[in-house]
Amino acid sequence: MSAKDIIKKLVRVGYNIGSYFIPIKKGLILLESSNGRNYSGNPRYIYEEMIKEGLDDKCIWSFENTNTEIPGKATKVRRSRFKFLYYTLRSEFWIFDSRHLYYLKKNKKTKYIQTWHGTPLKKLGLDIDKINMGGDEDIEKYKEEFKKNTLEWNYLVSQNKYSSEIFKRCFDFKGKMLEIGYPRNDILINKNDEEFINEIKIKLNIPNDKKIILYAPTWRDNEYYGNNIYKFSTKMDFKYMEEKLSDDYILIVKYHYLVKDQIDWSKYSDFIIKCDEKWDIQELYLISDILITDYSSVMFDYAILKRPMLFYTYDLEFYKNNLRDFYFDMVSTVPGPIIENSKNLTNYIKNFNIKEYNKNYEEKYNEFNKKFNEFDDGKASKNILKLINN
Repeated sequence: MSAKDIIKKLVRVGYNIGSYFIPIKKGLILLESSNGRNYSGNPRYIYEEMIKEGLDDKCIWSFENTNTEIPGKATKVRRSRFKFLYYTLRSEFWIFDSRHLYYLKKNKKTKYIQTWHGTPLKKLGLDIDKINMGGDEDIEKYKEEFKKNTLEWNYLVSQNKYSSEIFKRCFDFKGKMLEIGYPRNDILINKNDEEFINEIKIKLNIPNDKKIILYAPTWRDNEYYGNNIYKFSTKMDFKYMEEKLSDDYILIVKYHYLVKDQIDWSKYSDFIIKCDEKWDIQELYLISDILITDYSSVMFDYAILKRPMLFYTYDLEFYKNNLRDFYFDMVSTVPGPIIENSKNLTNYIKNFNIKEYNKNYEEKYNEFNKKFNEFDDGKASKNILKLINN
């Protein structure tokens, strides 16, 4: 055993002992988004509500890279390092949107608010009957670790009753379900206006003379570089898109946070805008005119805006049969066309007619929103703060 391994083991032993004796600090709040990889999602928008309420000086943010820029007065700590471990024991509240590190110890007086990161289309947790995540195919071990993790959750945020029922089962969740909608969607309801949208475009240096297509696909379990580091997988013909659409459109490609490819988009000139990983996807929703996605939960959030969605599903049957099965029939449920060929997708956009789209999908869109966004009312962040203050 190396000296580094010995030190790690001693720290873990000390941490386990400390979990029995170190008291919580009243009002201290630990936040983490996307396993510490960025400043985004539900924890971000809860925190920004805390800034408004003057609670940010009591907040600790966990990051893989502590150079990550955030507003307010929060303390930043590096994930899994000593200060991070110390604050896991001292915090009165944990607010995470993904599973926590398997070895963390929660103080008995700590309240854990799990916001999760999307309404499920793909099967989750204990409902999964096969896995191939980064090469890991041990389904029993996966389920055992998942169950241990969710056992620590005191509260779980839900976007709709559909999610609540699935979460209870697939997470074996025994705590209190917070049916309040997603805090990250407050901005889609409260700030969907021309002035704010123009402010975002100026901030991100996005031209204002063309329509914007947002392409936000999910990750593929079987295409990876290592544990939780995945490849950007698509069969999109970007050159053909540029030829057909560049006169009228700009394309923004937003990777899933688990995808870590560095692709050179410069050959597509001004058609594809390189998306900085720090760009917040909620803001990208607001500035986009059309969303292209596949099996990602972005469809549920974007639907709040009632803008056109196109589903580019080149590997639909393979994905369902070999990677992840779905909770519902996607083809009959989603409020937009299912297109499996890249050139057909491009031609659909080239000849896009909003009246025809609405005629074909308006009724389905309304049903989709009614089912999947029933709790989103623009007040979710405030409701989390009420819970904390009480």
